[in-house]
Amino acid sequence: MKDPYSVIIKPIMSEKSLNLAKEQRKYVFEVSRDASKIDIKKAVEDIFKVKVEKVAVINEKPKPKRLGLSQGYTSKRKKAIVTLQPGYKIEELISGV
Repeated sequence: MKDPYSVIIKPIMSEKSLNLAKEQRKYVFEVSRDASKIDIKKAVEDIFKVKVEKVAVINEKPKPKRLGLSQGYTSKRKKAIVTLQPGYKIEELISGV
């Protein structure tokens, strides 16, 4: 099994993700690009001591960016939307803002 702290890179704290957390028990994390749904589920359960019901994964493509004459791309990233079982919530992420 992979180290849980190498699977979960950081939580994504946007207005949309905070509304999902408060209303639907869904939390959004940036995860390692080689992590599977099972790895993500085990990592969230180990780190936050909760029970995970479902994991959805989104692979974001790099977007073109430019600064003056130089052009480039943003980096690829993988996001996971984790739904918790009823009765569980992650207080650190909701109150941490």
